Amino acid sequence: MQIVSVDIGGTHARFALAEVENGRVVHLGEPVTQKTAEHASLQTAWQAFEQSVGRPLPRAAGIAVASPITGDVIRLTNNPWIIRPSLITERLNVDEWVLINDFGAVGHAVAQVPDDNFIHLCGPDVPLPPLGVTTVCGPGTGLGVAQVLRTDAGYFVLETEGGHVDFAPLDGIEDAFVKRLRRTFTRVSTERICSGPGIVAIYETLAELEGRAVPSRDDKTIWTEALEGTDSIALAALDRFCLALGAVAGDLALTHGAKGVVIAGGLGLRIKDKLIRSGFDQRFVAKGRFQSMMAALPVKLITHPQPGLFGAAAAFAQRHT
Repeated sequence: MQIVSVDIGGTHARFALAEVENGRVVHLGEPVTQKTAEHASLQTAWQAFEQSVGRPLPRAAGIAVASPITGDVIRLTNNPWIIRPSLITERLNVDEWVLINDFGAVGHAVAQVPDDNFIHLCGPDVPLPPLGVTTVCGPGTGLGVAQVLRTDAGYFVLETEGGHVDFAPLDGIEDAFVKRLRRTFTRVSTERICSGPGIVAIYETLAELEGRAVPSRDDKTIWTEALEGTDSIALAALDRFCLALGAVAGDLALTHGAKGVVIAGGLGLRIKDKLIRSGFDQRFVAKGRFQSMMAALPVKLITHPQPGLFGAAAAFAQRHT
């Protein structure tokens, strides 16, 4: 069965045709990426994808969106589009569809992609557990969090908004991150630091602590300078980002009772080499009396290039085939 798979984030909307059968994804076609800022709505972006395909689209869709799936007016967290589930059938001309949180879709991808789509980050270098909970989290425009529960009856994905829990600073420098962010936000969530845009607050705080003039840079510039090693403060900000992400991933694993952890998100893949060499692993296991338990958890990074698209198709397949 052929369907349209859609992954809508804060900056981009990705589309692809997918083949699904017997609850699984058989094939994912070449993705088409559109900037959300260049389209008024999901419907107009859908129509643009249809024009690029050159024929009518299948009347079935798996759609992942960067927002909680509640009510009939879904406002995306980092995107001005509004999606009304009651109008999807009419607006997109589909008969069957699934609407899922974007990191719920990544959870489906974690459950279905082959083992060679993961690389080892820390903990024992063994496959993800066949039973129990796997925590899935990853930085992008925001910080996505989901759980995959594997049982003898199959797998289940639990969508969460865990990226919006309070950030817990672990030293004086992280205290300074929170203090700076409180100038703008009364409450500082984990996503304010462990996300792509979060690097700005880290960078500006470190520059201020160094007594340097705080230059105005956007997050894309800072990430580029950090990954290229052309700016020492940007590089220090990347180190600090990795430490914070390790601590947050460990907190989520403790909260979920996880048997394994997967780091995902476009940014997670981009910084994979840095994560392996950073203090991510020490921060992940540094949970006091539970340090030995944390050290026994395998932590992986998913390397599939389009886990959101794959997972949206997998969510449809699980429900409709």
